[in-house]
Parts: sequence; C-alpha cells; structure tokens
Amino acid sequence: METSLPWIILLSPLASAVLILLFAHRSKPLSVLLSLTAVFAAFGSTLLLFSSHSVVQTSATWIDLGPALHLTIGLKIDALTRVMLLVVTGIGALVHVYSTVYMAEDDGKARFFGSLSLFMFSMLGIVLADNLAMMFIFWELVGVSSFLLIGHWFTKPSAAKAANKAFLANRVGDFGFMSGILLVWAATGSVEFAGIQENLAKLTVNPSLLTLAGLCLFCGAVGKSAQVPLHVWLPDAMEGPTPVSALIHAATMVAAGVYMLARIFFILEPSPVALGVIAAVGAVTAVLAALMATQQDDIKRILAYSTLSQLGLMVAGIGVGAWGASMFHLFTHAFFKALLFLGSGAVIHALHHEQNIWKMGGLRRTMPKTFITFVIGTLALTGTPGLAGFFSKDAILLAAWHKSAFIFGAALFTSLLTAYYMTRLVVVAFFGEAWTPNAKHGHDCPPAMTVPLMILAVLSVISGYKFFAGSIFGEELFHSVHAAEHVSLVPILAVSVFSIGTAGAWFLYNGRSKDPVKIPLFRNKFYIDELYASLIAGTQDLLASFSSWFDHFILDGVIVRGISGLTWGVGYTLRLLQFSNLQGYAFLFGTGVVILFYMLIK
Repeated sequence: METSLPWIILLSPLASAVLILLFAHRSKPLSVLLSLTAVFAAFGSTLLLFSSHSVVQTSATWIDLGPALHLTIGLKIDALTRVMLLVVTGIGALVHVYSTVYMAEDDGKARFFGSLSLFMFSMLGIVLADNLAMMFIFWELVGVSSFLLIGHWFTKPSAAKAANKAFLANRVGDFGFMSGILLVWAATGSVEFAGIQENLAKLTVNPSLLTLAGLCLFCGAVGKSAQVPLHVWLPDAMEGPTPVSALIHAATMVAAGVYMLARIFFILEPSPVALGVIAAVGAVTAVLAALMATQQDDIKRILAYSTLSQLGLMVAGIGVGAWGASMFHLFTHAFFKALLFLGSGAVIHALHHEQNIWKMGGLRRTMPKTFITFVIGTLALTGTPGLAGFFSKDAILLAAWHKSAFIFGAALFTSLLTAYYMTRLVVVAFFGEAWTPNAKHGHDCPPAMTVPLMILAVLSVISGYKFFAGSIFGEELFHSVHAAEHVSLVPILAVSVFSIGTAGAWFLYNGRSKDPVKIPLFRNKFYIDELYASLIAGTQDLLASFSSWFDHFILDGVIVRGISGLTWGVGYTLRLLQFSNLQGYAFLFGTGVVILFYMLIK
C-alpha cells in the first residue's frame, strides 16, 4: 500500500489534466469535479503516508543504456518530502475549493482547472523525485504550467507579457540548473541523490568544481524562487487570477527552489564559498524586496514583494547552514501567505476587481470575516509572538546569529520592514473611512471562499508549535530546526523590531487618505526593470533589428532578389534572340564568325 500511494499522489492530477483536455474542456462542472477529485485524492494519500515515518522508495525504469546511463522515474518519501507534500496538496485543495467561486463566471474556467491539475502534477513530481534528472523535467513542466496560469487571461496584454516574462526569467536560471546537474553527473557518475551521496568524495576532491556545481544548481533556485537578479518576474505574475497567486506564487512553485536547496544540501555543505554566495543573495533579496514593498499600492503586489522578501530569508537560512529552519519557515509561510493572497482575492472580488489599497478603507466593518482572517495572517507574517511566523522566523534569526553578523542584521532589518509594510496595508485597506463607493458596499464572500480563509487562519496560529509541526516534520527533522543554542537576546530583538515597525506604520498611516511617504526609488523598484529593459533594448532588440534589416535588405533584397533579377534579365535578353527565323539565325552565325576571325587576326 505504501509504495502505491506515491504513484496515486503523482498521477491523479495528471489523469485529471488529460481528461479535462480530451473530454471536459467544454464542460465547466465536469472539469471542476475532475480537478477537485484529483487534488483531494492526492491530499488524502498524503495524509495516509503520515501514518508511517519510514522512508518509502519506489521506481520505474525510464532509460537504461547500461553502466553509461540509467535513469528512473523514482519516487522517494522521507520526512522532508512529507512536509512539502502536505503543503502542496493541502493548500492546493483549499485553493481548488476557493476557485470554484472565484472563477465561477470565467469563460475559461475549464481551461483554468485543467492548468491547475497540470501544475499540481508538475509540482508533485519535483517533490517526489529521487534524482536530479527527473526533478529537472518536472521543474520545466512547472514552468510551462505556471506560464499557462499566469497568462490565463491571455487577451489582456499585461497578463500575456507577465507570462512571457516569468517563462524567460526562469529559463535563465534553469540553464544554470541544467549545467549544475551535468557537472555533478560528470563528477560522480550518478544523478540519483543516493548515488551522488555515495560518490560525493569524487566531487569534493576538487573544491573549485564543487563550488561551480553548487552555484550552478543554485541558479535554478534563483530563477524559480525569484532571487536577485531574477526576481523581476514574480511581482508581474500577479496579473494571473488571485487563486494562482496563492497556489503558485506564495506556497508552492516559488518554494520549489528552497526545497531543492534543502534536498541537495549535502552537495552544498562542503563548499563554504557556495554557501556564502547563497546566504548573501538571500539576504540582499530579503532587504531589497521589503524596501520595494513599503511603497506599493496594489494589494497583490505588496504581498508579492513580501513573498520575495520571505523567500530571501529562507535562502539566507540555507546559506548559513540552517536548512531545517528554512524548511520550517517555508512550512509556516505557506499557510499565512496563502491566507493573505486568498484574503486579498476576497477583497478584490467584493470590490469589483479593485486592487489599489487607497481606494479601499473601512473594510473591517463591511467584511468582518475577511478582516479577522487577514489580520491573523498579517500578524503571523510579521512575527507576532505566539503565532507561527514568530517561531519559524526566530529559528532563522538564531542560526544567522551564530554564523554571520551581516546575515543576522539583514534578517532583523527585513523583519522590521515586514511589520511596517504589512501594518500599512491593513491600516489603509481595513481601517479609517471607506474612500470609494465600492469600499462602502464591500461584503464577505460565500462560504466556499471564507471557509478556506478560516482553515488557513487556524493553521497560521498552530503550525509553529511543536505539537503540530513536530508531528509533521518528524523528530529528527524538527530537531534540526532548533539545533542552534538558544540565545535570549534574539527573541527580544525580534519582538522589538516587530513593535517598532508596527507602531511606526500605525502612526504614519492611520486615518490617511493618501500616502504621506514618497520614496520614488522604492516605488519604482530601484529601477531594475527599467535597467533590464534598457539592456535588452541595447543588446537583444538591437541585434534583432539588425538581423531583420540584414535579412530584408541584404539576404532577401540583394542576394535573393538581386541574383534572381539578374538571372531573369539574362534569360529575357537571350529570349529576344529566339525569333524563329532561319535567315536571321544564319545572319547572327555569320556575324559571330566574322567577329571571331577579327579577334584572332588582331
């Protein structure tokens, strides 16, 4: 039974996607039923796996070329896999239920649920993979399915552009990921995690190669988990439907990079240089994204930059060696960030697709259920003592305290900014007066949307406690979360920056109808998007323009049309000589002979 459950988890969403594509693409109710059945089958199978803490491994041969190359579709269930499976299938199930209402009137509802099932299959493939080759294949499938979901409203130019941007940015990171896999395979002769671990000495014997391989593998996480400098795609991906934002860009897809780094940590650990780079990139991402979030007005973009910042913290945790703490934060973050995205979706749905927080206000009175759950999610994210985010963020801070003053300072500053911009969002959107007629007539959404919010709110509180997280992680993995020696000063500092950030935002924004703080650098995202646009215009676009000119005027104009024109002209001239007159031909022949004799005599 245990060996069949992983296959049920993996293949149920695939079966749903195929059936929707072939038979249910014109039937909204049937597509919803198929997708819901598949995701709950995967979730139920995941819960059954928690009855056993043993490692479950099953595989099927894919490519067998003898000793040179042997690849399998291998599924591995261990403590790390169980944690990620619960996040993906659990939040996936709630998002599916939520989407039945949110997407009820959408013309592409069947296509949406088909894409959701394809995404679930792709993401679960990454989680279950026991080798890098299989992980890379599903890694690319996640890219394809996220492209489809971000661009669901493909007739909307901004959505189509955002889908392309996400796809291209991820391809840059994926090229590095593929290079890292090839380097590891060349050095160890295996792509299976067990085989790499057995032959790791063949890689560690060459520190330079080890560092290069580790950094190339990290490139995959930079793309998928939207780290600097490939972070630019994630905020734009908010153009997709809000359930997509909750599932892909808060809890699952963007977390794939962190999960991958935790899975291959045994490769990264022997290289201090690689870990140092990973920690620095994560810390820089956390701070920059948090600064950008302080000046955004779109409710979903604020949450998107918050996701970037929290992913930076997780990556920094990996870099300081606390992969268990990073996975713990990934686990708790999935619940409260999914809650916040779905809560923002409820607000947008109730306000007729309004997303600007300055056109909201007073929603705590008209949307009480959404308000309470949203505040719980906000408090968990900002690290309020007693809620899940406090425990998981504290674990990363403790690890950074022991390893690097720079990383600790960056993480602490990020925590302060998180409290500031999230309090700003809540105060402007839910407190004060209703600034627009839409806000005055806000209302809580149907139970299919509010019940998932309530479930996630409860999880945002309890998921940090040992009685819950310990049973999910298992004793060994949960122990690694709190491996660092407890330092009483760290929680005090964490609570202090939380209090300063919250109080500062409340003082600045309570009762305001417009933003009193204007920092163009932060509002314009440090002009990084403009820099990339200029670089592309000066390189790729310039090369494309030159190639177009060369193709049109040189290849097509001069060479193709020129030679064909010359050939036609010569042929036309020679055709004039074909006038079907014997006397004329004799005259031309005689003229030619005379000219020939003349040239010879001369």
